[in-house]
Amino acid sequence: MADQTLDNLVLFPKTLDYYQIQLTKMLETERYGDAKSLLSFLLQCRGEAERHHTEWQALLGWLEAAFPEAGNGEFSGMFDREEDEDEDEESIMKRKVEDRLQSDGEYIPQLLASLYNGDDPEQQMLVLGQLMHVAHPDIELSLRQWLGREEYIPPVQFRALQAIKKQGATGPVAFWRDGESLTVEASDTPLVFAEFPRGIHQVLDRVKDAAEVSDPSLSYFAEETWKDCVEIAYGTSTFASMAEEDDGTLDFWSAALHQLLMERLHGARGDDGIRDRYGITGELRFRYEQALRWLRQYSADPRQGP
Repeated sequence: MADQTLDNLVLFPKTLDYYQIQLTKMLETERYGDAKSLLSFLLQCRGEAERHHTEWQALLGWLEAAFPEAGNGEFSGMFDREEDEDEDEESIMKRKVEDRLQSDGEYIPQLLASLYNGDDPEQQMLVLGQLMHVAHPDIELSLRQWLGREEYIPPVQFRALQAIKKQGATGPVAFWRDGESLTVEASDTPLVFAEFPRGIHQVLDRVKDAAEVSDPSLSYFAEETWKDCVEIAYGTSTFASMAEEDDGTLDFWSAALHQLLMERLHGARGDDGIRDRYGITGELRFRYEQALRWLRQYSADPRQGP
């Protein structure tokens, strides 16, 4: 009876987004047992969830093979002590990685080897998330060489840039995007959203202010969506545009983000009201449509990037 109920469960976009965020947090904090349970649940869901079944099944299989000691719904093994309720997720992760490093001198070489030898983005994000929480002389050079050898999906590239900065790195870092070599300054890479340029925050503030009365729930999704977008665009000309502070640029990026959210959350296609609200007329119309096209492409398939 329970299995039949789950087989009929349909996940809609907003619910799916929530579970995806929770899964990412579980992996980043090494809650592998919880991640296995969530993946098992998601694999029984239909609707929007079905297009993710293949990648979820692959990730579940990898977790079962790599962390068999982490039983479904619980976290066992070397990290089975209770967490301090006052300790934030980053502190928990840092402590776990440091504990592992102290008990296993081959831990960092093994992580780096798995990064070089693997090609699954979820696994790459998992490894990079662990490398961000420990200082080691091999990490910076290895990640610089790994980034420069081929093109990876934008979220993985951004996480690798963050991991390089966490090592205290300075100087240019090169990576590939759409067949072109791009370069960023290692020390400029934001580690948290608050470190992004002011223009990035002004776009989000405008959308939140506009939605405050008419659609308060949109604010949460605006922040999550915009954060993902700017991370993916980081280091590109698109990011440079997003970070500009002149009124016209702020207007068309705010309008494009608002329209994207209306389409994703409410299925709205017409944009006359949004364009009027943000003053999108004349030459801004073309730039707005370009920005909206980029955001639509990203939201349809995050792996494509800018």
